[in-house]
Amino acid sequence: MYNFYQLSWKFISYWLKASSGKGHGIHSPFVYDFVVNVLRGKHSDLPAFRKIESIRKKLRRNNESISILDLGAGSTLNNQKERCISSIAKTAAKPARFGKLFYRMVKHYHVDNVLELGTSLGLSTRYFAAAAPLHGVITIEGAPALAHYTRTCLKQEGYQQVKVLEGNFDDLLPEVLPVLQGRKMIFVDGNHRYETTRQYFLQSIRFLEEDDILVFDDIHWSAEMEKVWSEIKNHQQVACTIDLFFIGIVFFRKEFKEKQDFSIRF
Repeated sequence: MYNFYQLSWKFISYWLKASSGKGHGIHSPFVYDFVVNVLRGKHSDLPAFRKIESIRKKLRRNNESISILDLGAGSTLNNQKERCISSIAKTAAKPARFGKLFYRMVKHYHVDNVLELGTSLGLSTRYFAAAAPLHGVITIEGAPALAHYTRTCLKQEGYQQVKVLEGNFDDLLPEVLPVLQGRKMIFVDGNHRYETTRQYFLQSIRFLEEDDILVFDDIHWSAEMEKVWSEIKNHQQVACTIDLFFIGIVFFRKEFKEKQDFSIRF
């Protein structure tokens, strides 16, 4: 994994080279629509968002310890076997702006089914669920205690359309992919290794169609992740990618006559 200074330099380089987050200079109608209506969409302060951010604040104050079985490449900040809920909420959870972006993506592209690899405390899960995809949200967590904790919280909070599965992604992904229905969005947020991420991509695209979406977390987190992101961009089935530095978004739409890759400030 890159250290703080390496990652900071990469972010500065990305920011200097990336297209405007307001859509200026973007000639693709599809990507311009993404910037205007999704990246900078109107859904930014809804009651559902305020509820989720209230939950985030409570989690950040929760000093309860929980055992963590890390099946992936580990945390850049804390890889202890026992961790406080507050520490996980502060260091591992995606910021609110990404949760709101996920919500807008599900709404704008009429996603029917969301699959999330890496539940953690379920903050992104809640944003996916708030968008009310027709066939709900399936989320997989490898750490048993964390999966149980988050499953219990989601149930108590009324997120009935979320199914939390416990286990290794390698074992569960082949079982889950065939049962996804309608327009699908898959968020890969865990096990940041080259070979495993590559395999998740190759397994997923066998079940994805033109209107489906893949999202990868931490695409610049390490040399391995940058390598697999480069291979994903060059894959023959991929029509368009959008690099937001902390996440990468993959589209398969046939309206792109030529493959296009964008880096956009967010």
